[in-house]
Amino acid sequence: MARRTQVERSNETMSALIEAGQRLFGRDGYAATSIEAVAAAANVTKGAAYHHFGGKIGLFRAVFVHQEIELAAALVRARASANDSWSALRGGCRAFLENCLDQNVRQILLLDGPSVLGWDTVREIEDQHTLKLLRERLQAAVADGWIPADELGIRYRLLFSALCEAGMLLARAEDLEAALAATAEEVDNLLFAVTRYPAASAPVQAEVAEGG
Repeated sequence: MARRTQVERSNETMSALIEAGQRLFGRDGYAATSIEAVAAAANVTKGAAYHHFGGKIGLFRAVFVHQEIELAAALVRARASANDSWSALRGGCRAFLENCLDQNVRQILLLDGPSVLGWDTVREIEDQHTLKLLRERLQAAVADGWIPADELGIRYRLLFSALCEAGMLLARAEDLEAALAATAEEVDNLLFAVTRYPAASAPVQAEVAEGG
């Protein structure tokens, strides 16, 4: 059996620390989780954790990025069954809200992320993953005539703000299912307004012409 290279060993150590960090940060929160506990759970030394991530904040940032990648993958999967750009956008928004019920997403991305990393860092990371998907889906809606091209920016900001607020409400909710139903309805209403007024005029007129 070939010996592992130093790079391979380093990657394995970092992966183990990120996996353990995701589990402990998600379960107990940032403040209650020590880097020693994460190292022990990963079966590596505390020195290895400091070597690869520089400290607890560096490790948490790596965990945050990993969690963002997982969330983005879930949103991509939600798009797979959509028949059109509007359904893909709606399905992605719904998938985001449903994933906010996940303990790791709630604790790591929504609750601890902004306070530990700061909003600028959080937005920078989100911009490469989940927010990138949101922009792509809105751009597809523009191409299909659901949104006027010159209003893409403002409608993106409206929907983004609504999803952020809904996510934070879900993160702090006690009755998760009731909160999900309420926020999903609100986001649906805004999504309908953002994507169909007045941009739906062209598709609607086409349907009327075909039916007339």
